Amino acid sequence: MVNAGANFLYECELGHVRSAPVRHAFTYRTYLWLVDLDRLPRLPRWLRLLARIDARDHLGDPQASLRANVDRFLAEHGIDLDGGRVWMLTHARVFGYVFNPLTLYWCRDGAGRPAAVIAEVHNTYGDRHRYLLRPDGRDLAEVDKAFYVSPFFPVDGRYRMHLPEPDERLDVRISLHRHGARPFVATLRGRRRPATTSNVLRAALRHPWVTALTTARIRRHGVQLYLRGLPVQPRTASEYEEIRP
Repeated sequence: MVNAGANFLYECELGHVRSAPVRHAFTYRTYLWLVDLDRLPRLPRWLRLLARIDARDHLGDPQASLRANVDRFLAEHGIDLDGGRVWMLTHARVFGYVFNPLTLYWCRDGAGRPAAVIAEVHNTYGDRHRYLLRPDGRDLAEVDKAFYVSPFFPVDGRYRMHLPEPDERLDVRISLHRHGARPFVATLRGRRRPATTSNVLRAALRHPWVTALTTARIRRHGVQLYLRGLPVQPRTASEYEEIRP
């Protein structure tokens, strides 16, 4: 049996609504891991093909631990967790492949107080970017868009995010605001399950090769939007970040 410890799965519904310049909306089912970076799940060898969480797939030095990379990133912004807890919401590798459009890290200090949230964004061009967020008392945070994600939106505007730390339920909402309008909204809602062997297998059977399917869906919707006449927004050298420590 998997040593679930403090680690969980969330069976989720992801929704995207694009309202301008054309309307395009979709929802689909998926599942995500919520893991304690100090107590990552210990999986039997035969199960690792269905669920592997590696530092190389996330921010920082691929040879260091996920926790060390988070601490280093926070230290660069003047934040010391003093041994506090970090939760990460993410896809795991499935059959050796992973793609994470968004990974979230909820960071608490040694006294258990919320210190920051990190939003790590990946695009389909192989780039990644990290936003440091400080949600207010209503779990709301705002940040200027600084990374090229969709080829149909330029790098401008501002993100508004609702990021309550997950408990029995997951409820994340992100909206893009441009020129007084809200042309894009994403929602992620789910229900928690312990990361037992049976639950991992059940999720993998319900959503086979979920990470590859995520990439395929993104590309399919991109083709649909392109065929509807949306112009591709070129990116400049300042609008992407190489994957590097």
